[in-house]
Amino acid sequence: MPFDTHDLPLSTHSAEAAERYRNGVRLILAAWPGADVELDLAIAADPDFALAHAARARVHALSAQPRQAHERVAAARSLAARNGSEREQSHIEVLHLAFSGRSAEALDAALAHADRWPRDVLVLAMPLGAFGLFAFSGMTDHDQARVDLCARHAGHFAADDWWFQTSHGWALAENGEVARGRAMIERAFDLHRANANTVHALAHAMFEGGAGGDAEALITEWLPTYDRAGVLHGHLAWHAALVALERGDAPTALGIYESQVRPGVSQGLPINIVSDAASFLWRLDLYGHGAPQAGWDQIARYAREAYPRPGHAFVDTHLALIEAATDGGKALDRRIASLEAGQGGVALAEVVPAIGRAARAFAQADYDACVRTLEPMADAVVRIGGSGAQREVIEDTLLVALMRAGATDKAQALLERRLHRRPSPRDAAWLTAL
Repeated sequence: MPFDTHDLPLSTHSAEAAERYRNGVRLILAAWPGADVELDLAIAADPDFALAHAARARVHALSAQPRQAHERVAAARSLAARNGSEREQSHIEVLHLAFSGRSAEALDAALAHADRWPRDVLVLAMPLGAFGLFAFSGMTDHDQARVDLCARHAGHFAADDWWFQTSHGWALAENGEVARGRAMIERAFDLHRANANTVHALAHAMFEGGAGGDAEALITEWLPTYDRAGVLHGHLAWHAALVALERGDAPTALGIYESQVRPGVSQGLPINIVSDAASFLWRLDLYGHGAPQAGWDQIARYAREAYPRPGHAFVDTHLALIEAATDGGKALDRRIASLEAGQGGVALAEVVPAIGRAARAFAQADYDACVRTLEPMADAVVRIGGSGAQREVIEDTLLVALMRAGATDKAQALLERRLHRRPSPRDAAWLTAL
């Protein structure tokens, strides 16, 4: 009987299908192009191989192809019911729940599955990461939850398992154990360098440690080895643009944005394109550099097509920034009303509308109103999900509003807390200027 990448048995009698499946899984775990080709070959070698169809569904989902993902996971469920093991049926059911929008059920199912089969890495991966089931659960402690999950299952993985070392290290870095997390991720990078997920995690660890120069050097050296079609290419370039902005080099940052991050040049997922563009342009305005109006207009058009309806806290937060900057708040008013009337939990019904109102107030130069709205929500912003680097734009908005509203004592206290957390040349300059 053939086995997967982590020694779990596979319900296929085709050695070719099993090998192609293992190749596809490794490429998924590394966010490297080519998984679709390998999995299509696995299915061609054994059309009844349920897990190959399930992994192909996952690639469709990672490529923002929800209809194809639903169709493929439905086929996988049918095949697994006929010839799949209990583990394979459970694996596929987690995907089915996630792709059906039943995220809370998917999270519960993924955790239960991991307790029984911790080395089933495609399922264990689903609660992890900045866009995983934990991050988008609305929890306030999702960073800690990822650390706890990795710690619970660490004994099942060898020290040379580059995927687990990456996942565990990133969870630690996001949760404040930056040095330990970075060391793990660097070991993973040494083990497998053709690996965008590890470079991404390392960029985040460097950000959290205030090592912007290290992140810039890493991305500058490594990114040319990664195909522009790679799903994380544009997002990694966004990290480099943030480093340039942090040291005050707006022309370099804008050049990176225009050539690699903006809609039309990035081939990343819509959620990355929208969030990266919105947060970058908002930061340009926030830091006094001035974002080009053409850039705002471009991302506004893209975002309207990519996300015509509200309902995702992280996405809606960034759409709120776009709408505050581009249309005088009319679309933003409609979004806020829709979210408050829905049943999306605290993040959608309370946190995102507050961020939207604060963004509108900031765009209208009503900094006192921005502070009054955003300050009580500061500790709840974590509920929108994403990473610390992504959410920092909201704290930046509060900080600049405090400074412009003349609330010097509060601004100074916030800057001191931030600088204690991580060094930043921008924050240091702001503190000196107060």
